[in-house]
Amino acid sequence: MINYQKDQQGIVTLTFDNPGKPVNVINIAFGEAFKNIIEKLQAEKDSIIGIIITSAKESFMAGADIDEMFNEKNPQNLFDRAQQFKAGLRYLETQGKPVVAAINGTALGGGFEVALACHRRIVIDNPKTQLGLPEVTLGLLPGGGGVTRMVRMLGLQPALAYLSEGKKIPPDEALKNRLIHELVIDKNDLIEKAKAWILANPSAVQAWDDKNYKIPGGTPNTPKVAQVLPVAPAVVTKKTHNNYPAPLAILSAAVEGALVDFDTATRIESRYFVKLATGKVAKNMIKAFWTDLNAINAGNSRPTGSSEGQAILPRHAFKKVGVIGAGMMGSAIAYCIASNGMECVLKDVSEEAAMNGKSYSEELLKKLVGKGKINETKAAEILNRIQATSNAVNLKGCDLMIEAVFENRELKAKVTKEAEEQIAGTTIFASNTSTLPITGLAEKSMRPNNFIGLHFFSPADRMPLVEIIVGKQTSNETLARAFDFVKAIKKTPIVVNDSRGFYTSRVFATYVLEGIAMLGEGINPRSIEAAGLQAGMPVGPLVLTDEISLSLLWHIRQQTIADLKAEGKTPPEHPAYIVADKMLNELKRPGKAAGAGFYEYVKDEKKKHLWTGLKQNFPEKTQPPQKHLIDRLMFIQAIETVRCLEEGVLRNIPDANIGAIFGWGFAPFKGGTLQYINDYGLKEFIARAKELQASYGERFAVPMLLEKKVATGNEF
Repeated sequence: MINYQKDQQGIVTLTFDNPGKPVNVINIAFGEAFKNIIEKLQAEKDSIIGIIITSAKESFMAGADIDEMFNEKNPQNLFDRAQQFKAGLRYLETQGKPVVAAINGTALGGGFEVALACHRRIVIDNPKTQLGLPEVTLGLLPGGGGVTRMVRMLGLQPALAYLSEGKKIPPDEALKNRLIHELVIDKNDLIEKAKAWILANPSAVQAWDDKNYKIPGGTPNTPKVAQVLPVAPAVVTKKTHNNYPAPLAILSAAVEGALVDFDTATRIESRYFVKLATGKVAKNMIKAFWTDLNAINAGNSRPTGSSEGQAILPRHAFKKVGVIGAGMMGSAIAYCIASNGMECVLKDVSEEAAMNGKSYSEELLKKLVGKGKINETKAAEILNRIQATSNAVNLKGCDLMIEAVFENRELKAKVTKEAEEQIAGTTIFASNTSTLPITGLAEKSMRPNNFIGLHFFSPADRMPLVEIIVGKQTSNETLARAFDFVKAIKKTPIVVNDSRGFYTSRVFATYVLEGIAMLGEGINPRSIEAAGLQAGMPVGPLVLTDEISLSLLWHIRQQTIADLKAEGKTPPEHPAYIVADKMLNELKRPGKAAGAGFYEYVKDEKKKHLWTGLKQNFPEKTQPPQKHLIDRLMFIQAIETVRCLEEGVLRNIPDANIGAIFGWGFAPFKGGTLQYINDYGLKEFIARAKELQASYGERFAVPMLLEKKVATGNEF
């Protein structure tokens, strides 16, 4: 696990090489190996002139073994392991001989904390390498001395910027910001430079171990720092709504640690780390962003065999992709395709419309060039991959077609026919629809087994999720290739079965409709919006409705009514429809695009405020407790998710949780819609849902699947 090699000069090279894993991680086994290595270094101290720490893997070290930590229930065990690990690192930096971190690849979390304990950090200059302390993104703080060392290296405010935001940065930025000392070109250069530095610096000492050391910028007692600190907790609370304990714990550990000696500071850090690691929020976030996300990225939803159960389906590489519809969505999809190395044919009804769509990519690339993210040559290469056209003949040769036109069944049927006349029989056809059932759209296709849904989220160039919808006739081959395409454009794929609204649109709609219904009940609109934010949603339900527009909601509703009537079914009712119809048809306030919705929008400014006319048109009544509103907004989403799982729309739990967080921003600190139920407690959730059902109707009825979960004692 840690290979020990000493050369004739007396330089010891410690090479991390975790057996059976693609990356090095810090776990119980590593902790024992590290302890043994420290004892060996102590025993051979007199014959050692320096130490190099490097890795046999492509990366340096990924950090802690999250699975092992997730399963640890005993706080004392976590604390003891953290302290033992830190004691080893502390020995390295104080034993009197120079120590160099020869970083050959990505070093994150505990891996970067190992590097921080070294006197010199040398990194191979590779833009794919990531460095930093991202623990906050899992609801944690660095527990291996990262908080203590970053504060002493950079000062309080600069350190907090990295610690509380979890920044992952490339080597050149790390060098610029004094997180590392030197860049080299390759592994040989890395080791040579490490040895040369050891020979030139036989008595290396960490800055904070110098008797004349002072924290850059001052301690919390320094007047300039002391003026800022009192407002810092309020700033954190405003941003997190007290839903995320990690940023405040990081602030506390940093400030308290800056007031005491190094060893006391690391002990303070360990206590905050253990409190977070054994808390609910970290468990929820680890479940979502580690366990569930890894399951998705591992391809658990991708079929391994063909529909006939024969040959294994190999990974498919895409060379040329067609996009029909050069509106905002189609244009953004074209950018995703071209920026990931594929040719893209962007088609619309006219050359002008197609070129306007291509200009979307041009503007994005200009911004990236202006920020120094890419050079002009690279930008030109990406833009040249997009062919804007009005001629369907140019779609020949595409191995994937994506239709991204308006949500109209007849229009989609028309462009499907137009494209299929040009493409090969093996080409898959995907509809970017947010609500229309894929099986119905596939009826107009000549090859329904090649037909699938790819639901992108707006803006597609920034949103990380793509919902893949499988129709009744969609083949395994088509699903596998669609999955491969989503991964190829660096998006996260979830796979769901066909249904009206699928999963994401269906559950997302419950959030906005519940908020609109509250307004109709006479609840203060500010309270409604605040409840959304306090619940952990990115924005309130009313402003979100303005963003998507009541016109679109009305159109979707009308299409749903028509489809259900054609099937002989009764369209669903919802108290929100009364409010929505009044806002749209009577008050003529469809949303942000029209400059008038639930909010009033100031022209030529990015300012908005709740429309004062809401009070007149929807008079306020007795106001319920704020927690009551929060429960309604969250429970309705969780209940609808269970229904999707019960009906077979959802295929698995990871897709449900990640789809909720990445798709419409469901509270990340709760770990997703199903993990929200686990966190609340299944029995407690059912009891509360029944109270809400009694007050607000059958939409809060408890699905049978949830009752069965309680009976078997199994969580989601």
